[in-house]
Amino acid sequence: MDADCVLVKEVRAEFRCYQWRHLILFYVILSSGVWTWRTVLWVAIGWIVGISLGMLCCIYVATLHENDLWFSNIKEVEREISFRTECGLYYSYYKQMLRAPSIQQGLSELISDNATESKRTINLLRRMNIYQEVFLGVLYRILPIQAYLEPVYFYIYTVFSLQAVYVIALFITSWLLSGSWLAGALTGVWYILNRVDTTRVEFTISLRENWSLPFFALQIAAITCYLRPHLKPIQQKVVLWLMFLATLCFCLTWQFNQFILLVQALIIFTLDCLDLISTEQVTCLYLVQVSSLLSVWLLQFCNSMILGSLALSFIVSALFVKGLKTGGLAARLGKLLLHTVLVLALTFTINYLAKQALQLRSDEHIFKFIKSKFGLGPTRDFDASLYLCEEAFGLLPLDTFDRLAGTLLAYPYLVTLIVLLVMLADSSAVGRPLKGRFEERPICMRADVAYNLLHTVFFGLLALSTMRMKYLWTGHMCAFAAYGVCGKELWSLCLNMIHCNTKTKVKTTAQILKVSFNRRMKNTSSTLSSSSKTPKTAVFAGSMQLLAGIKLCTGRVLTNHPHYEDRALRERTRQVYQIYAQQSPEEVHRILRAAGADFVVMEDSVCYERRHGRGCRLRDLLDLANGHVGVVSVLSGFCDASSFTNV
Repeated sequence: MDADCVLVKEVRAEFRCYQWRHLILFYVILSSGVWTWRTVLWVAIGWIVGISLGMLCCIYVATLHENDLWFSNIKEVEREISFRTECGLYYSYYKQMLRAPSIQQGLSELISDNATESKRTINLLRRMNIYQEVFLGVLYRILPIQAYLEPVYFYIYTVFSLQAVYVIALFITSWLLSGSWLAGALTGVWYILNRVDTTRVEFTISLRENWSLPFFALQIAAITCYLRPHLKPIQQKVVLWLMFLATLCFCLTWQFNQFILLVQALIIFTLDCLDLISTEQVTCLYLVQVSSLLSVWLLQFCNSMILGSLALSFIVSALFVKGLKTGGLAARLGKLLLHTVLVLALTFTINYLAKQALQLRSDEHIFKFIKSKFGLGPTRDFDASLYLCEEAFGLLPLDTFDRLAGTLLAYPYLVTLIVLLVMLADSSAVGRPLKGRFEERPICMRADVAYNLLHTVFFGLLALSTMRMKYLWTGHMCAFAAYGVCGKELWSLCLNMIHCNTKTKVKTTAQILKVSFNRRMKNTSSTLSSSSKTPKTAVFAGSMQLLAGIKLCTGRVLTNHPHYEDRALRERTRQVYQIYAQQSPEEVHRILRAAGADFVVMEDSVCYERRHGRGCRLRDLLDLANGHVGVVSVLSGFCDASSFTNV
């Protein structure tokens, strides 16, 4: 017994000694030149500022949503109506999960759904990116919050909270690039000031981009950290896992993930060709993308669109065809050109064979749209014309730059962009490592800076060509411009040229931090009271946007809906839209009955549409697709009928 007591005392003494040794070591580290108490305090303040800005953005958009809709003072059905177009469709599945007798039955109903498309049973988890609605539905059921938090608030507060994650991720990216959290603070302020162009979450809550872009920003922050110099192997592994998780969440929550990852893969390919990152880093980044896409493929019950994506085909080709980076300048240019041609040729070959093997045609409408948008040939295709006539898929309006300049974002962004592009062209020399005469310069192109430079260039071009894609660009623009303002390397070069000290950086940052919030939201008006008087098994036909609201508010079966990534559904939508075309009543009735419709909802806004002008009105697009060219458009008799018609 005494021996046991002595042994216990020895163990405790050894443990206390072990603790003291580590405390002393920790104190020595903090007292060294690397981590001082002042440094720790400065870093802690930076984290507090970043989290505070994220919370401020979250509260700001939530307040705007409440003020514009008076959300807490309206009826439940009015709250649901506020989820417009496809937002209502997505929210309806969250509502469906909550109303299911059990979680298992709710999942079963989503996997075998026959209420979204009439006369069809579809797997919603395979067809749509609605895992977030499933997750929130399950979470709300198991957490003890039902007594004091309504389901709709749990949903919208989650989405608004992701805006905090978005801002914090941008904060971290600019901090990593510049080495100062002042850049992060400037990023957060710019993001909030330019809310009109950085997010539309307060009035399009359920859109997939509002779920996915925060994770995309986290992935960019992880890539920036991964490409930093002198990163230890264990740190690289941790960052790669964080990158994988962020990429997985991004891909799982947005159906356009494959096209965004394709652009990102092109950025990595460019960095590889310019020899700005190592072959090991290139391989790891590609493998993260591939593993994320394949994981989503499994979670979406082997969705063939992922295997047939251009992103996957391009990554496989880039990994298979290795670039040659030896020889003189002329030889390197020739090899680089040959490398690029081989990768692109192999990409399209693999993609073509994959689509033929999978009989994949679900995404063909996107390529038709791209072909028509860039003038590669006129089209009569209804789906492509429908996209081309939407303002969101047009060119970025010029007034966007006026707003960005008004908050002092555009000017430092353009200066930083030009300076770094000149540096990249000067230092890379078609893949040549930075050495020799470049070592004497105050700035060399770091890999993390080069990635963010190409990121803002590639996604900037995407935003300029398609307005809806600007939200992928403007948030990162804030972080990139803040790096230009607070980056030590750029300021060292500029200040040395004009013989100023580094205090100018802090003064300039302080002057740029000005607050000016002003935004208005569109009001919502829609009437769905007639739907409640129809049988619960009734099938409704009409425009995609309106039917999404009917599905959410009434639970009725639909003939078509806004989720457009299915070829059969696109064809059915075109057929249902014949109610607005030059067709006989008998033909329209036949089409609607073939789709199983019991009621059709007509909209004056479509029948008498003037907003788009002649040529882009829905009835004009239908006449063009039907071959009625040169014929004066005459409204079908349906447009003169009641707005709510029994088929």
